[in-house]
Amino acid sequence: MKKYIKLTTVMVLAFLMHSCSEEKLLDLEPINNISNDASYSSPSLIALSINGMYNAAQIGQFNSTAPNGGRGYVWGAAFVQQGDNRGEDVVNLAAFYQFTYQATYDPSTANNVYYWVDGYRLINRCNLVIEGVTKAVSNGVITKAVGDDYIAQAKFLRAITHFELLTYFSRPYNFTASASHPGVVYREVGIDTQTEVDSELAKGRNTVAECYTKVIADLDDAETKITQTANKSLVTKNAIIAFKTRVYLHQRNWAKVITEGTKPMPGIALTASPEMPFVLASNLSNSESIFSIRHGAVTGQNPGVNAGLASQYKTRRLVCISPIIWRDASWLQDDKRRTEGTLVETVSGIKYTNKYKDGVTYTDAAPVIRYAEVVLNMAEAQARKASPDLATALTLLNSVRNRALANPATQAYTLATLSTPKLMVEAILKERRIEFLMEGRRWSDIQRLQNDDLAPIDGIPAKVGSGAATAAMFVPTTPFTGPFGEAAIPSSNFRILWPIPLLETNNNPTLLAQQNPGW
Repeated sequence: MKKYIKLTTVMVLAFLMHSCSEEKLLDLEPINNISNDASYSSPSLIALSINGMYNAAQIGQFNSTAPNGGRGYVWGAAFVQQGDNRGEDVVNLAAFYQFTYQATYDPSTANNVYYWVDGYRLINRCNLVIEGVTKAVSNGVITKAVGDDYIAQAKFLRAITHFELLTYFSRPYNFTASASHPGVVYREVGIDTQTEVDSELAKGRNTVAECYTKVIADLDDAETKITQTANKSLVTKNAIIAFKTRVYLHQRNWAKVITEGTKPMPGIALTASPEMPFVLASNLSNSESIFSIRHGAVTGQNPGVNAGLASQYKTRRLVCISPIIWRDASWLQDDKRRTEGTLVETVSGIKYTNKYKDGVTYTDAAPVIRYAEVVLNMAEAQARKASPDLATALTLLNSVRNRALANPATQAYTLATLSTPKLMVEAILKERRIEFLMEGRRWSDIQRLQNDDLAPIDGIPAKVGSGAATAAMFVPTTPFTGPFGEAAIPSSNFRILWPIPLLETNNNPTLLAQQNPGW
């Protein structure tokens, strides 16, 4: 029992290498007893291990005893829902996300506990894939080209998951001058033995700077190795390049954002209208989607009624759009992103997102990154770099916004109105709030903009009270001025960071001593 607890603590049970669907196929021995070596002994078994890695990203395990019995942690739904509910542009309407929405979580709250736990479970699968595939290549089981492609996919998922954990459990990159403040533990060892468990338990948190260095190194290496290009539910070179613009934006390395964003991305372009990336039949085949998590219609291939995006946001209506952003003057009243039945749905006068359509079998793909973000990342970098290029920033900003305008000729932004880097950046940030509404991106921006020089945010902004949205709040077109039932939380408050889970610190003395302050 002690060994089992320790393994759970570092999220590394060996049987997590396999999904339930794999269990049906591997009948030579009980799935929980298959060794890591056996999992990489044939091309077909290796392919199943890769599927298991994606399954861990798609579904996770949460507190279930089934390997894929989770609720979409981290990349299948949870990153959208948690990222939305930590910000002010949605309103929580039920108890489901209340801890996150009100920042009343603690080290045992399931939402933040399993962000960490399932995040590291996925990371461990990635590490086991890297090690298993490396050995399979050396043994001649698969070719180096095939192996490199698998390793690239694993390194991408390892990198983006560590990066995602940083945004919740650590302060932003610029919190200290050298980013020497605590990050997360960057795990690069596949753990399936007690010796490896004991070794990993001794490892403490890397600094934020060290984590970024490792994230970028993983992404750079993945970019050189990847060959998979067509399937947008799998890692591609386009996905790696796109995600690097996000990482460099958080690092405030404006030149690198531009360098990455201007690399060729074959087949990638903004769609003609803002709704096209969310058309159910083509949300994995449109030109704008770069990397999304695919969901199937059967149990075990989607996060289910308790986490599916359309279940939570459409059928059950647990979260609505906030009047704070709905009534913002920058969001023009005839903007196509307000169109009823396409991206918005009104029920009893309250505005809900309609980005996620399938409220029955939950097959909407979860949009991890799309090209509109790459464009706005580059726009912001152009406005912020040492010698700002406001003209290029404006062109990029308008390319995203204009497709939603009723009359771009008269409604587009101009250099006359966005004449300084500050004004330009503020407009770009507002556009991000509108364009990526209900896609989980708001918390990421709040976190990176703490202590910003041009558009600072102090802590978590004030919100409409949990469960307090009414139809009357959406009727005026003037800016929303209250009531704000949830007071702002300043950046000095310990709740700005999620605590390292009790599940971890109870059995990991190294991380117990490195718990986030105040917890």
